[in-house]
Amino acid sequence: MLLTRASEYALLSLDSIRRSDSPIGAEQLANELCIPKSFLAKILQSLAKQGILESRKGAHGGFILAREISEISINSIIFAAEGKSPAVFDCSSYSESCPNGTIGTCSISPFLMNFQSRIDNFLDGLMLSDILGS
Repeated sequence: MLLTRASEYALLSLDSIRRSDSPIGAEQLANELCIPKSFLAKILQSLAKQGILESRKGAHGGFILAREISEISINSIIFAAEGKSPAVFDCSSYSESCPNGTIGTCSISPFLMNFQSRIDNFLDGLMLSDILGS
């Protein structure tokens, strides 16, 4: 799976939120980043549900980071935004089907699983602070 706009929008939103001195609302973020508000609102809610963002209600409400950017893995952001772990290949361990109908008997399956595992480990170790700076 290639990362979709949802992951891109999640990363852009998190960057804007971390630079804000106060909670920032979905509408303000959508306008600032030129992202459809309804789509962004779903992403922000998913990030909050996963404990990446905190949602504050009220007149001065909006979203703030729930943790330091050095504690938020890129893998957790992608999972929250996409609703599933990032799979590099259609037949990775996250896919329900094999495009060739050879689940379990594919000769390159061990390589693909190893590669997927390395990508997972890389994304688990890559923190938001690594791509946005401190």
